[in-house]
Amino acid sequence: MTSILGRDTARPITPHSILVAQLQKTLKMAEESNMPSEILTSLRQGLQLAAGLDPYLDDCTTPESTSLTALAQKTSIEDWSKRFSDGETVRQLEQEMLSGHLEGQTLKMFVHITKAKSILEVGMFTGYSALAMAEALPDDGRLIACEVDSYVAEFAQTCFQESPHGHKIVVEVAPALETLHKLAAKKEFFDLIFIDADKKEYVEYFQIILDSHLLAPDGLICVDNTLLQGQVYLPSEQRTANGEAIAQFNRIVAADPRVEQVLLPIRDGITLIRRLV
Repeated sequence: MTSILGRDTARPITPHSILVAQLQKTLKMAEESNMPSEILTSLRQGLQLAAGLDPYLDDCTTPESTSLTALAQKTSIEDWSKRFSDGETVRQLEQEMLSGHLEGQTLKMFVHITKAKSILEVGMFTGYSALAMAEALPDDGRLIACEVDSYVAEFAQTCFQESPHGHKIVVEVAPALETLHKLAAKKEFFDLIFIDADKKEYVEYFQIILDSHLLAPDGLICVDNTLLQGQVYLPSEQRTANGEAIAQFNRIVAADPRVEQVLLPIRDGITLIRRLV
């Protein structure tokens, strides 16, 4: 855990929070090296400007529901490393994978704006984003969430049961590509699709969604982590495999004449995609 302006935060995983951590480290080194006062003042001002943004965004955003707060707290205290070492989860998970307040309210707003009644979530984790979007659905709306890990699927469903909106969510436990092909075979389509699963499969998700018409006419695709800790705009040698996968995904989407898109610098990047043809 790190502390930013007196607040405890999870490990920095967004470009902005990583920048803040770098500035904190640089300022500490500068202070220990007895750098000139004007340099220290400049660094402190830069850190203050950068570190204040995320808390301010949270303060100016509609508070999350009590159900979402409870889900986030339950996720943060879970010992994910032990769950993995004990073989209860299929991969190493961490609390930082939770989308959180700002992104949850952003997705909720997109559901309201689009008047979506059917949502597909590709990659659920403990269900924060799924529940946030479900809160904006009408009572007869539905959200299908794809999750490969049976432990987190059960974890999420337990949280959903505590919410008056949990009945709108159906969890499909299987690899995301398998579920997408199954839904396509059934001729299903959705008003809003949120992608937040295996980064190396993003291109395949995108192609299946468009080729199989899983997206309703005038529907919206929201894609998470499209800045991936800033790796996508750093030199390629500084990218992880996931960073390169997202950089490739961004290039493919930008070059696809069937869609138009915008990349928003919210948390780790959210790309909005609308089909043209």
